[in-house]
Amino acid sequence: MPPIDVQRRRDQVLNRECFCITLDSQGLQAAIRAQLPAETGSESLVTNHPHLFAQAPVFLAREDLEAMLDVVGAIEAAAATSAYQDAVLTWAPAIAREDFGPRGAFMGYDFHLTDDGPKLIEVNTNAGGAFLNALLARAQTACCEEARVAARSAQSEEFEPAVWRMFMSEWESQRGPLPLRSVAIVDDRPEEQYLFPEFLLAQRFFERQGLRALIADPGELSLADGRLLCRGEPVDLVYNRLVDFSFGAPGHQVVHDAYRSGAVVLTPSPRNHALFGDKRNLTLLSDGVAASALGLTLKQQQSLSAIPRTVSVTAANVDELWSARKRYFFKPAGGHGGKAVYRGDKMTRSVWEQVQQGDYIAQELATPSQRRIRIDGEIKALKLDVRLYTFKGSPLLTASRVYQGQTTNFRTAGGGFAPVFVT
Repeated sequence: MPPIDVQRRRDQVLNRECFCITLDSQGLQAAIRAQLPAETGSESLVTNHPHLFAQAPVFLAREDLEAMLDVVGAIEAAAATSAYQDAVLTWAPAIAREDFGPRGAFMGYDFHLTDDGPKLIEVNTNAGGAFLNALLARAQTACCEEARVAARSAQSEEFEPAVWRMFMSEWESQRGPLPLRSVAIVDDRPEEQYLFPEFLLAQRFFERQGLRALIADPGELSLADGRLLCRGEPVDLVYNRLVDFSFGAPGHQVVHDAYRSGAVVLTPSPRNHALFGDKRNLTLLSDGVAASALGLTLKQQQSLSAIPRTVSVTAANVDELWSARKRYFFKPAGGHGGKAVYRGDKMTRSVWEQVQQGDYIAQELATPSQRRIRIDGEIKALKLDVRLYTFKGSPLLTASRVYQGQTTNFRTAGGGFAPVFVT
């Protein structure tokens, strides 16, 4: 790679011109084998998920990372106020009004990098990919000094101790000094989920801490004598990967009842999602006047300006939003994973009718930056976002997703999860 002009931002130059850090597939396979037994299909993880891991890392300026953490801190501060809680709980399900203590494992704050600084696009409760990204960060090879310096900034070796402290904090917030003995990682049809390999990594992580760890579908759970059971075994804590945070979907009644009765510690919880993950919350946080009434510091209010203007789609503003649709992304308030998300300049009248009938928010566009990657000898420019995995506002891991298309996906050649190296 040619020498970097110090007058230009190092991260932008590296994202555009650095092709000399690549995914060490053999190193990644070795890391996977070290954590997962062969009978779990670990040998074929990379080949069966060809677009799960990007072929190169993403570079991030330290000042951008610090700005992102300021945004996270401002949102956490807002969520702790009674005024904010009263506002967002008006549109949350009743189950979210109960506070058992847990703060929400693996919060995910997703940003686009723009010329005006990082812009917060979404807040995700139970953000996936953290265990996979911790592995990925250790499987990169570099051949230039600039890249090697940036690569040394990855702190994946600190990940597991921080994650263990997180889960113990969640447990103790509800159970105090009682011993934690068992965990269930719960999702619908877990073995069919694209990120099932991560469930296996999480299971091994818990086992290394001396816990009994199970991966389960909600249908494998039962309640007996005030205890939650999984296939007949007692469960102390549920690491919740369900996206139904009201637990109202068919098959989720046992989870609902166990949570409401306090029979199990569950994280992230319906309350965590209501305070952070509901996209309607962005309508409040991106409104400078409303945010100023929350009692935040001036710096925190300024940090919230990194959230693009977001409004709910209502009968009163549909004509205005349709006329200005090219400026907006339209997202379902309770959606996840980029599903049923529409970019305004590509939206048809028939889709617009569906949006009006649904519970949607409109968010001003914040165009993502790019990472150029060499794929089969050809250089392609892919989009990227940056995700901060956090707990109580403190960072656990920083990762990126590299993709083509309207939203992030795992269908892009050369794309997928990418480690983030801070410059």
